[in-house]
Amino acid sequence: MATNHSESVKDESTSTEDKKNMACLILARGGSKGIKLKNIKPLAGLPLIAWVLRAAKDSEVFDSIWVSTDHDEIEKISLEWGAQVHRRTAETARDQATSIEAVQEFLRFHPEVDIVGQIQCTAPCLHPWHLTHIGRMLRDEGYDSVFSVSRRHLLRWSEIDHGTNGSVTKPLNLNPAKRPRRQDWSGELSENGSMYFATRELLMKGFFQGGKVGYLEMAAEYSVDIDTDIDWPIAEQRVIKFGYFGKTKPQGVRLAVFAADGVLTDNQIHFTLSGEEFRTYNVSDNIGIQKLKDKGVNVRIMCESDSGIHQKHAERLGVPLYVCPGDKLALLEKWRKELDLEWTQIAYMGRDIPDLDCLKRAGVGGTTQDAPDVVHTCANFVSLNPGGRGAARTFCDYLDLMMRQADACAAYSS
Repeated sequence: MATNHSESVKDESTSTEDKKNMACLILARGGSKGIKLKNIKPLAGLPLIAWVLRAAKDSEVFDSIWVSTDHDEIEKISLEWGAQVHRRTAETARDQATSIEAVQEFLRFHPEVDIVGQIQCTAPCLHPWHLTHIGRMLRDEGYDSVFSVSRRHLLRWSEIDHGTNGSVTKPLNLNPAKRPRRQDWSGELSENGSMYFATRELLMKGFFQGGKVGYLEMAAEYSVDIDTDIDWPIAEQRVIKFGYFGKTKPQGVRLAVFAADGVLTDNQIHFTLSGEEFRTYNVSDNIGIQKLKDKGVNVRIMCESDSGIHQKHAERLGVPLYVCPGDKLALLEKWRKELDLEWTQIAYMGRDIPDLDCLKRAGVGGTTQDAPDVVHTCANFVSLNPGGRGAARTFCDYLDLMMRQADACAAYSS
């Protein structure tokens, strides 16, 4: 028995009376064959897995959010984005292991879980309201399993057996004498692979679907397939327009502030034999900053001290440098008021403990790959590059994407 649930109803309420424990589980093995380490490859500025983790967390549907992996880097990024990690055994990490085997292993380690919501990393356009809708179906409406589908208008024909003489193709879902017009045909529902929710009982028997079965129909703009490299740029454009960028509606960034030490440099101080100090800067970072300026973003650099080197670099960039040995957040607040900005219109990229308050307060907080873990936890964006090695460029590219998302949202709602 299957019941139609269209995503046109964006109900964000969930039952508080049901006691069933629902866990989100994302299977993210390190041995992806199609695209190497696909699950953490940057898509529109974020690791692929981060898009679904953010939606899962903000849905507030789950009692816990887990990533099942066998890879250290996937584990690290998953923890940074607020997930707990289940380390797969060698048995379920092998190439031949099935998804149901990985889910069953997780359930054996977590007897408290009653329902598993398995979300695919390759669903980057997933929104929290997709999940709240399914959560209600399972908790309040008595469904045992729910999965996501998309509507397709494909006229299907049988495959020809080229080894058999006279083999011909035959129509599978149409009458060639009465070919339907698209507008006259509702199409067919197909699994899109984004989500599979089911009870423990079904999963331990080896079924993703069974009992009282329902589905959530996802509109085409939210249904994304990423299997090969050629799918990547298409998915990126889809995410920019239809992806979920967090609880705050995307706004155009008007002020971008970069910490000099550890972000624009590699956090090291070099000296010549004569005792002169020098630093190194990254040309790619400079290009990214110039791109932001060209888009009308007010760019500023902040440092705790300067021997004159940062000032010379800032002058080359045409960007003001501010020396702030004390409260960086107070200075950022002063700029916000002077420019009459919302915090959501401010981006800040820092690397260390003195940057924490700014990262927490800014609408978009970014940091470098080599920043301390406590800084990673506070940032919205963690570059895959270390400071002075292109980290600022990746943050600039991410801000550019967010501004394009804001423009798309404005156009879509008008």
